[in-house]
Amino acid sequence: MKKVAFITGGSRGIGLGIAEHLAKAGFNLAINGMRPEEQVTEVLEGLKEQGVEVIYCRGDIASSEDRHTMLNKIKAHFGCLHVLVNNAGVAPKERNDILQATEESFDYVISTNLKGTYFLTQAVANWLIEQKTDSNLFSSCIINVSSISATVASVNRGEYCLSKAGLSMATQLFAVRLGEFNIPVFEVRPGVIKTDMTAGVTAKYDQLIEGGLCVQKRWGLPDDVGRAVAALAKGDFPYSTGQVIMVDGGLTLARL
Repeated sequence: MKKVAFITGGSRGIGLGIAEHLAKAGFNLAINGMRPEEQVTEVLEGLKEQGVEVIYCRGDIASSEDRHTMLNKIKAHFGCLHVLVNNAGVAPKERNDILQATEESFDYVISTNLKGTYFLTQAVANWLIEQKTDSNLFSSCIINVSSISATVASVNRGEYCLSKAGLSMATQLFAVRLGEFNIPVFEVRPGVIKTDMTAGVTAKYDQLIEGGLCVQKRWGLPDDVGRAVAALAKGDFPYSTGQVIMVDGGLTLARL
């Protein structure tokens, strides 16, 4: 029986890169996104070409009702879940200095990137525990996709940095709590990745990368993140719960 993976924000960008690699690895997929299903049909069909089942779970992870509805859809269709990939995230609608940033922007970013992810993980964790209790052979994991912004300060998007720093701690918290059930929890921390979220700052980062921002002198790609997540999901790091996998081309290495 194929394992099932639920990827939030899985229909575009980093999430799609992850979905593609999990499909290649033989996982059936539940893909979450905010767009109507008819707008992502081509993406879903492309994933199905790997010979796996794919369902679309439209919803906002910041919404308690939507989280409940999505998990019920996965239960109804697959009857099980093995891997949760918390990838969905939003950037501030406007990049404002922390001296001018608004509560509205703070609430918008935190509610999706941290609060929504935290409580989705809580719900999934309890379901994974149930499945583990029913069968000791059941194996699963949770993978949080954060950002170098968890530790690298950007004063014009403080709410984003705080959300990712909080997600990093959430990884540690759930890793500790789920240890007794042998359910590992990991964090994948991407650097500068070429997606629609970074499209507006392409020229800026082209120049920075050319100037030596990263040890590996190129943009990161969704494919790079997908490879890392797939290795974790397949169980290639069975004794590394709570750890951070950096996918940043050496950007955060301390250098002289």
